[in-house]
Amino acid sequence: MALDPETRSQFLATIRRFVDERLRPLEAKVAEDDAVPDDVLAEMKALGLYGVSIPEAYGGLGLSMEEECLTAFELGRCSPAFRSAFGTNVGIGSQGLVMFGTDEQKARYLPGIASGEIVTSFALTEPEAGSDSGAVRTQAIWDGSAYVLKGGKRYITNANKAHLFTVMARTNPDVKGGGGVSAFLVPRDSKGLSIGKPEKKMGQQGAHICDVNFDDVRVGPEQRLGNEGEGFKVAMQVLDRGRLHIAAVCCGVAERLIEECVRYAGERKQFGQAIASFQMIQAQMADSRTEAYAARCMILDAAKRRDAGENVTMLASCAKLFASEMVGRVADRAVQIFGGAGYVADYGIERFYRDVRIFRIYEGTSEIQRLVIAREMMKGAQA
Repeated sequence: MALDPETRSQFLATIRRFVDERLRPLEAKVAEDDAVPDDVLAEMKALGLYGVSIPEAYGGLGLSMEEECLTAFELGRCSPAFRSAFGTNVGIGSQGLVMFGTDEQKARYLPGIASGEIVTSFALTEPEAGSDSGAVRTQAIWDGSAYVLKGGKRYITNANKAHLFTVMARTNPDVKGGGGVSAFLVPRDSKGLSIGKPEKKMGQQGAHICDVNFDDVRVGPEQRLGNEGEGFKVAMQVLDRGRLHIAAVCCGVAERLIEECVRYAGERKQFGQAIASFQMIQAQMADSRTEAYAARCMILDAAKRRDAGENVTMLASCAKLFASEMVGRVADRAVQIFGGAGYVADYGIERFYRDVRIFRIYEGTSEIQRLVIAREMMKGAQA
């Protein structure tokens, strides 16, 4: 359900103030401590950010896809680690439940997810199953009374904070590819479930990824999400929305970097004048602005189409591919415009340069986006 124009404007203005006044001043501290402060997390919960995409009937904000993207634009204007704190609740950790959950499952979990009392995580990636998501090896074998999960997941966002995992596991070992995979809602406190140590990463300090291991974890049939064999369907439909959200975050980060470049170029002097007067600097800033504008237009068009009920699998991949590649180019130009200052930590540009690299990898690599786009094009040609 979309907000009325006045409410939407007020909400976005509130998020912008929160980003400017609370989050930006803490960026360096979060990177140094590798943690988002608890009081900030509490404020995010109070603002409803954990429930942005959860229906109002379950205590969420119930934003449309367009409104979610507008929100993500604002949240992208600060360190991505802040958004990551609740990102799985908004996207891949909750939307399978919203789309495929039973009434009982929704009533049990969605109110807590919306409030932030329950932090969610999405467990698909494995050592041998990343881009090849149909190659899942984690097993969920029915023993007559429950499914028994065996295996492990890798690079799982928010795993060390999560209370509930959406787990993709193979229920039919005789069916290769995605057809033999089912989805399960697995509580953190399940016997046999263990979490590895947070990985040391190139960027996005304050956002954590860990291994998740399943050692004969018993899961009742009431915890299965959708029908047997529908896990791949759940994952792909969740990713359509998630890819638009990530694309919007990329666009927000790019706009933040452009803002920093314009300010710095106007202040920094070389050869007796501000570097903003040099045409090569102007060209880099103009290219960045043009690409960010193009990304914003793509994202909002795809979001509106999704809200209208259209299939946007191809458009979501187009937006995610372009926006994630675009923000990498913008970050590179920002380092170049800042020169030596862009390479040292004091200005934060080098941190953003590292932070944005992951956007071209998670929720589908750029290579996978190209395959999805081409596949959808060929479907249209054959129709």
